[in-house]
Amino acid sequence: MRPLTIIPVHGVPEVRPDDALAPLLADAAAAQDTPLLDGDCLVVTQKIVSKAEGRLVELDPDDIAARHRLVESESVRIVRRRGDLVISETKHGFICANAGIDLSNVARGQAALLPDDPDRSARRIRDGIAGKAGIDVGVIVSDTFGRTWRRGVTDVAIGSAGLVPVLDLRGTTDSYGRELQVTEVAVVDELAAAADLVMGKATGIPVAVIRGADEAWFGWGGVVADVVRHPTEDLFR
Repeated sequence: MRPLTIIPVHGVPEVRPDDALAPLLADAAAAQDTPLLDGDCLVVTQKIVSKAEGRLVELDPDDIAARHRLVESESVRIVRRRGDLVISETKHGFICANAGIDLSNVARGQAALLPDDPDRSARRIRDGIAGKAGIDVGVIVSDTFGRTWRRGVTDVAIGSAGLVPVLDLRGTTDSYGRELQVTEVAVVDELAAAADLVMGKATGIPVAVIRGADEAWFGWGGVVADVVRHPTEDLFR
């Protein structure tokens, strides 16, 4: 296993609707003398993807009823409510707070919604970088989620392209030669969480490059939808 290097990308300009993210991100990485290389993994926060795709709506942050209506409109199922907090299921299959709607790092009076199709968003960035610079990278769109039964938040992948979302180790052996029966590693979630360590929540760094990723983590056809557990396998519904 090669060592991983995680590089924050500074200098990304304010993203606005209809901006093409691929050249913005590639240019920002090159400007800080860390140009993208083949085999890099680019982790991009949901917020700038939503901004570029125009997934912004007007919302008075003090209007709790309007916020609840917006959450319900972005949800297919309300899982739990407690006070102002709503845990819901989005059309993507994500179980998260307030349907992933975020008021941070956007202008007051606006709210950012999740991308319509985060996997497609990741493919668009990946294809754009390949077209601009001829570089083959993996791309993850990340967002911050809480976790059931654990305190604190962490970043997870909500979209990916060019990567194997779940690395299936079943049938391989551990260091003692025992066959692994159930082990599947959520590679894209682990990479998203690692990238967040250098991006932070209030630093204005929406992108990171992970260099040195294992070749086994790259592949075609995988999407983050593969990470979402099917309802028939969910013991808690």
